[in-house]
Amino acid sequence: MKPSSRKSKNLFFPYFLLFLQPVFMASNLIVARGGVEFVPPISLAFWRWTTVFVLLIPFFYKPILIKIKSFKKEFFKLFFLGITGCGICGAFPFIAGQTTTVVNMAVIYTSSPIFIILLSSFIYKEKINLIQILGLILCLFGVFSIIFKGDISILSSLDFTVGDIWMLGAAISWALYSIYLLNWKSKFNLLTRFVLIAMFGSISLFPFYLFEEFQRQSTNFDFNFIFWVIFAAISPAIIAFTLYAKVQKYLGASITGFTLYLFTVYGAFYGLIFFGETLEYYHLIGAFLVFIGIYLAKKN
Repeated sequence: MKPSSRKSKNLFFPYFLLFLQPVFMASNLIVARGGVEFVPPISLAFWRWTTVFVLLIPFFYKPILIKIKSFKKEFFKLFFLGITGCGICGAFPFIAGQTTTVVNMAVIYTSSPIFIILLSSFIYKEKINLIQILGLILCLFGVFSIIFKGDISILSSLDFTVGDIWMLGAAISWALYSIYLLNWKSKFNLLTRFVLIAMFGSISLFPFYLFEEFQRQSTNFDFNFIFWVIFAAISPAIIAFTLYAKVQKYLGASITGFTLYLFTVYGAFYGLIFFGETLEYYHLIGAFLVFIGIYLAKKN
């Protein structure tokens, strides 16, 4: 076998995973639109991350116990990651799904790399060049064209969909989570950290879950509850995260970032197939501006 053909075979599996991972990651949008019809949003987020922790802890408790001193030292860092990565990013999309579309959520969430760059410049004083600034502006124009549905008069009347704002909050929270995760050297490997972050995400959601349960909308613990919680825990959480870690290991962080572009495409597909949504002209314009903006913003 020629070296080139062997190399192409070796690359096939990592790139297959690159295209497969967003299939599961974008299924979170199915939960956000479909699941909240049967389970209250914060309840769904709380029980999702509780289930993730319960399912995975039997496989990861030993390394945690061995490194218990590291756990104590990293306690507040893990708690912050749990709040931003699982608490806010877990609940906000589900709240958003009550009033906005899958297509809107997909495009808005794709803007998170822009907020990573913006927040990194403020927190870590990272310099931004003119090309990156242009990318940031284009991306933000793309996001707001979705929120304002291509009609600037919506801004003056404040007649936008509140779910889009919840989703924007999720994108910003994910950016905070990503920045902190990238700049923190932990004693735990990626999957063990995921289990601990899921635990703290569940803990951070618990008081809000109680408020929702007793003051807003109680949970019906029926078949629909079991289905949506298990689906949310396994498909867009455990499988998506495991595949993301694998892709990052094989292809590196830069190429793995393309999963976010595919996330938008798959998200739009799910919206069309499962919820009968339509692609409007402002979706296409917004997605184009976001993609171009991210491309320029990532150029050094």
